[in-house]
Amino acid sequence: MSGNRKTLLTIATAATLAAAGPVTAQDETSETALTIYSSNRPGAISPELYRPVPGQGSYYGNSVPGYAMVRHLRELNLERGMNRLNFTDVAAFIDPTTVSFQSLTDPDGTRVLEQSYQFDLVNAQKLMERYIDQRITVDQGTGSDLVQIEGRLLSAQGGLILAGDDGRIHSINNYTNIHFPDLPGGLMTRPTLIWDVAAEAAGQHDARVSYQTGGLTWWADYNLTYRDSDVANSGFLDVGGWVSILNRSGASYENARLKLIAGDVNRAEQATASRVRYALEEVASYDQAAPQGFEQQSFFEFHLYTLGRNTTIPENSTKQIEFLPQVASVPATKRFVYYGIQPYYGYHGSPATQRDLGLPMNTKVDVYVEFENDEDVGLGMPMPAGRIRVSQLDAADNTLELIGEDVIDHTPKDETVVIKLGSAFDIVGERRQVDFRADYDREWMEETIEVVLRNHKDEPVEVLVKETMFRWTNNDIVQSSHDYDRQDARTVHFPVTVEADGEAVLQYRVRYTW
Repeated sequence: MSGNRKTLLTIATAATLAAAGPVTAQDETSETALTIYSSNRPGAISPELYRPVPGQGSYYGNSVPGYAMVRHLRELNLERGMNRLNFTDVAAFIDPTTVSFQSLTDPDGTRVLEQSYQFDLVNAQKLMERYIDQRITVDQGTGSDLVQIEGRLLSAQGGLILAGDDGRIHSINNYTNIHFPDLPGGLMTRPTLIWDVAAEAAGQHDARVSYQTGGLTWWADYNLTYRDSDVANSGFLDVGGWVSILNRSGASYENARLKLIAGDVNRAEQATASRVRYALEEVASYDQAAPQGFEQQSFFEFHLYTLGRNTTIPENSTKQIEFLPQVASVPATKRFVYYGIQPYYGYHGSPATQRDLGLPMNTKVDVYVEFENDEDVGLGMPMPAGRIRVSQLDAADNTLELIGEDVIDHTPKDETVVIKLGSAFDIVGERRQVDFRADYDREWMEETIEVVLRNHKDEPVEVLVKETMFRWTNNDIVQSSHDYDRQDARTVHFPVTVEADGEAVLQYRVRYTW
């Protein structure tokens, strides 16, 4: 159809989904369970995914980094013998190879002989293509100017060509309405699963339908409020968390039991039906009374979070549910870190013996806040990966202002959560090489590094200087002005205290051998 036509399609005879085949089972009650898996990198969801461009829903649904296991429990009336079951309102991004139908009432006497997924959905062009060589009625104009043309549709490409009852051929490029006598067989108004089921026992059956779909994901959002304490470089955090669920799957999930899986679940590129069905049954089998919020449990080598109440996840929506009720006054430590090699200079496959490697120097001193995820401070819950925002109260007008944002990976209980907030304004670092000597015949070299830290604050600070022994793995610090902690073969940490409005100089000499 050309863009300058106003088109309204009317179906004269009421059409139902029975056009796709006889439906002998009636859906009386329904229960939905939803388990969502995420492959999203925390904080990386594009705004276009939850504020899509109109008309591009399918594209964005395919782009959602996650998937879900969906389970419907329904009561169905089956006749003895063959039954044709139509199951509508399934997700548009369903994986048909993962679909499973089972009678829980009579599993041994009820067999699925055939199953199919019908996704040839009705639209204007498909309707007209199905009515080639059949009679339709076309309206031109409205009201007193209405003209109706009846005839046999010969073509719908680039306009309509009708053969009238008087033998005349009508070429129609502008019309306001098309009347079709009914909805032709084989077209669906919604994606539909169809089963041919043989049942030995007639009557009411409890049935379970399960499948995997794309277009769904979830992530955690943590909101923290920081306040200083009377002890230098320490403070307190009020910690709270929310779950954000993005649904672009093409279906709504009304009053659903919701579960979330946290962890890095491996998936084959093309999952087989048997493997996914097994996972579905395992996930769905867990049924434990939970409080109104999320209850977590270990699940294989992952963590399963079950919402203690049913919830509705509408189509094309982003929904947030409280995940971690706010915990107040969690002890926190503020740390300053200086890493003078920036960007990081990579390791070499052989000793890097050049005197001047042209390393760019970083002058920024980064600031971090960290806290312990343990029960003693009111936490101790496995924290799924997500975006974490930290704010601080401005006492001048009693408003919260953002002071930093970071992402965290899946963090078990009793581990330290480290959040990078940004770079300190009043602390500056400089790094330079002050001496280099080498004897290539005897296969050794020595290098002296100097790091200068300047603190323009009115209080002393401790800066952790991180140094990388990038020239070679065999190295030894032969002289140092400060104590240090060796983290691994190539990483050394130097804690350096810088007085208020003062300066501190760190100098060390490292010897490499090969």
